[in-house]
Amino acid sequence: MKGRKSLAAAEDLNDINISPMIDMVFILLIFFIVTTVFVEEPGVDIEKPITQTALRLEKNSILIAITGSNAVVYGGNQVGVTGIRPIVRRLNARSSMPVILQVDQNASAGIVIQVIDECKLGQANQISISSEVN
Repeated sequence: MKGRKSLAAAEDLNDINISPMIDMVFILLIFFIVTTVFVEEPGVDIEKPITQTALRLEKNSILIAITGSNAVVYGGNQVGVTGIRPIVRRLNARSSMPVILQVDQNASAGIVIQVIDECKLGQANQISISSEVN
C-alpha cells in the first residue's frame, strides 16, 4: 500500500498545470482585440492617378473617397461635401488622425478643394491624397 501512495504522489508532481497559461492566452487575446485599430474603407472603387513619387501613408487614418461622378463617400455611405466636417471632427476628438483622400482621376478639382476645406474646418491636422505608384 505504501509503495502505491508514493508512486501516485510522484506522478502528481510531474503533471504540468496549464490553466495559468490558458488564462494568460485569453488575457492577451482580449488585450489585442481591445487595442486593435479598425480602418473603415470607403467602399467604392476609385481609379487613382499614377505617380512616380508616392509615399506610404499611415494605416490609422480617416479614408474619404471622391468618385469619378463627384460623390463623396465615407465608410461605404455617400455623405456629400457637407457631411465631411462632422465626421472628421468626431474621429479627431479621441486622437488626431490624418485624412487620406482617395480621389478618382475623373473627379472635379472643385469638389476636391471643397472636401479639403471641410477637412480643415473639421480640425484635420494632415490631409493627403492617395495615388498609385508607377
